[in-house]
Amino acid sequence: MRLLLAAGFILFNVAIYLFMAMLYKRYRLPVLLPALTATFTVVVLLLGFDISYDTYMIGGEWINRLLGPAVVSLAYPLYKQRHVLRENLPAVLGGTVTGLLVGMMSGLLLAAGLGFSKIYVLSILPKSITTAVAIQISGSLGGDSSLTSVFVMIAGFTGAIGGPYIIKLFRIRSESGIGIGLGTASHALGTAKALEYGEQSVSMSSVAMTVCAIVGSIVSPLVVWIMYH
Repeated sequence: MRLLLAAGFILFNVAIYLFMAMLYKRYRLPVLLPALTATFTVVVLLLGFDISYDTYMIGGEWINRLLGPAVVSLAYPLYKQRHVLRENLPAVLGGTVTGLLVGMMSGLLLAAGLGFSKIYVLSILPKSITTAVAIQISGSLGGDSSLTSVFVMIAGFTGAIGGPYIIKLFRIRSESGIGIGLGTASHALGTAKALEYGEQSVSMSSVAMTVCAIVGSIVSPLVVWIMYH
């Protein structure tokens, strides 16, 4: 019975995602990004049919386990574009680290300025870092991992949806620049969006996502120490 439930929920997720992907392919509106619309649809259906999270995760956990291999697979386009990375290393690192710091400090100052409690401030700090790493950082700093996951998703969806408009507004043509911007601002979701701009964009986006995770892990404790000591 458990195996049938797992298979059923996996097919349920795949079917919804494929349908939303076809919808996105037809209309090409950023707000119809499959990751966003599929997530929203799954949540609505689970609530509508009163299916608990634990029941859903009987199958959902198997999909969740694919996240690691999916991230590792980004190494392939990165390897193919390694010459671009070598030639532009200072610009890539400079742009990524600057974007990360701006993303961290803007969220931090906004939360503090609005009078949010310390746990919210600590939870929002790593929002510009990919989920798996952000959760670990938040937990080590005293934040709430669940809240951090929500903030990371908001940052990811906001960047993936709003990014194309910003790219068009500022007439950015460089695939590397697009990839770095999307990967820095919206991590995995931005990298998925970068696929639409070419292999070089995906490579640079995966680099930006990795750099953000490493630098964010080092900088976050320092920022918290400065704020609260």
